[in-house]
Amino acid sequence: MSIQTRRERERAERERLILTAARELAESEGWDAVTTRRLAAEIEYSQPVLYSHFKGKGAIMAAVAVQGCADLAEELRAARTAAKGTREALAAVGRSYADFAQRRPALYDAMFTQATELPFATPEAPEPLKQAFGELLQAVEPIAAEGEDPALLTETYWAGLHGLVTLMRSGRLPTEAHERRLALLIGHFTAGCGG
Repeated sequence: MSIQTRRERERAERERLILTAARELAESEGWDAVTTRRLAAEIEYSQPVLYSHFKGKGAIMAAVAVQGCADLAEELRAARTAAKGTREALAAVGRSYADFAQRRPALYDAMFTQATELPFATPEAPEPLKQAFGELLQAVEPIAAEGEDPALLTETYWAGLHGLVTLMRSGRLPTEAHERRLALLIGHFTAGCGG
């Protein structure tokens, strides 16, 4: 193994360590607790080492968000492909999305509620963002009516899911009615859908 290969491997390992520490700290104490000083102490490296990998907390959150989108895409794909039929696939993806947000609140916040410089909905978007949206699109596209824009319909479905999740997590909607609200959203999206 060359010295260059070893250095690249060590650098990648440090980045994973930084991102893992950031995710764990955010999940246990919230994103306000994630600072470069605190992360440096957690991973036992100096702050300049962190800055050699990331420009600051915002860049760390963006990298965590990209990882989160990859995780979400994987979960949505598993839910969609395990479902039998169009309506079931849309329901499975909706439930999977909501479950992901409930199980991983700080990660979800990094992905969809905290300000980041990630270019969503552009050709420059990182591949995991496109994949997560693509999984939603594959579930929604079969229910699009003649002449409807499937991407726009998917954005609307995503907005509905995000709204339900965000309002419930913030205590503005009672948790006990979550499944019924999700069923209503899915039911209205699949009304008239044969499969």
